[in-house]
Amino acid sequence: MKQKVGDPKKPKKKYERPRKPWDRRVLEESTRLAGLYGLRNKRELWRAAYIAGKYRRIARKLLELPKEQRAKSEKIIIGKLQRMGVLGEGAMLDDVLDLSTESILERRLQTLVWRKGFAKTPYMARQLIVHGKVMVAGRRIRQPGYLVPVEEEGLIECLFELEPQAEKPSEPQPESSESPVANEAA
Repeated sequence: MKQKVGDPKKPKKKYERPRKPWDRRVLEESTRLAGLYGLRNKRELWRAAYIAGKYRRIARKLLELPKEQRAKSEKIIIGKLQRMGVLGEGAMLDDVLDLSTESILERRLQTLVWRKGFAKTPYMARQLIVHGKVMVAGRRIRQPGYLVPVEEEGLIECLFELEPQAEKPSEPQPESSESPVANEAA
């Protein structure tokens, strides 16, 4: 059967599985990151690792080119990563090679909602986002994995108010040594 114009194509994979998924170090690190950032599954972690690896790969390819040829592409890549908030001002191409999975995970909406104090835990932040209680720049975003650009970071607002922790009520102190029942009988 021929594919017609406008037919949906097969979606591309946006992640790569680790080469040795059952290696002890890989398991410990992925479990640590998944717990720290409140990820639903390892695929979300692999997606962040894929994004970081993609930019590192591009940087390696650019470093192979002569300086004159890579200048324009270098500006574009560094500018994009600075707008994403992954790199700071004055970053060089060598800084792109230092990108880590954690630097991408720090830019997720779920992490930013948690870090800004709208939620007590990353899991609570995820629930708030999925239930539509978080808005970014006036738009309701329901994807916890949304990578927030720097200019939208200050525009994150939560429609849910976190209740302040109330102190535990202390035990009531008896007013007199006599019981209230004895006073009624008299």
